[in-house]
Amino acid sequence: MSSLGFSVGTCSPPSEQRKCRSFVSSSLTKAEAINLRSQQKVSDHELSFVQPASCGRREAIIGFGFCIGLVDKVSAFAETSSCEFSVSPSGLAFCDKVVGYGPAAVKGQLIKAHYIGKLENGKVFDSSYNRGKPLTFRIGVGEVIKGWDQGIIGSDGVPAMLTGGKRTLKIPPELAYGDRGAGCKGGSCLIPPASVLLFDIEFIGKA
Repeated sequence: MSSLGFSVGTCSPPSEQRKCRSFVSSSLTKAEAINLRSQQKVSDHELSFVQPASCGRREAIIGFGFCIGLVDKVSAFAETSSCEFSVSPSGLAFCDKVVGYGPAAVKGQLIKAHYIGKLENGKVFDSSYNRGKPLTFRIGVGEVIKGWDQGIIGSDGVPAMLTGGKRTLKIPPELAYGDRGAGCKGGSCLIPPASVLLFDIEFIGKA
C-alpha cells in the first residue's frame, strides 16, 4: 500500500495510469486520498499514498499518525525526547530518535513502516498507528513521495534507516506534493500547496 508520500513528478504514460486516482493516481494524489479517508469517502485500499505529480503507484505517499512515549518493545536503543535536524543538500532534513538494530532496506524491497504525517503547525493529516497497521510499500521505486524514498533508503547525505529505527523527516515541498498540495476540495486542502511536511517514521522491516 502506498501512503503519504508527497513529491513532484511527471505523470506516467497513459498505459501506466490505468488506475490513477487523485491522491494515489492521476486525478487524485495519495495525500488527497488520505483526506478523503478521514471523511470516509474512499476505501483504505484506494488511499494508498502517491506522489501528487505522478500517477499510479508513483503517486504514493504515506499516511501518518502520532505516537508518543517510549519504544514499544524492549530495545537496546533509547528513544530521544528531542531531536536536532541534520539537513541534506536536497533540503531533506532528518533526525534519528532510535537508530535501529537490523538491516537497512534495499531498493525495490517490499517493506513495512508505521508513520505519522504532520504539517509544520503540528496538525496531523494521517497516521498508520490510528489505522492499526503499518504501511506496506516498495522502497526506492517511486511508490511513495521522494522525501520518503530518500529518507528511508538513504541518499544525498542521509544515512539509510535500519530495521527497528525511528526517524523524523522534514520534507520540503519539492520532495513532497509541491505547489499542487493534496486532498483539495471546495477551495481547501488537507495538505496546502507548497507545504513542508513532518513525518515520524518507524521502520519495521521487510514485509
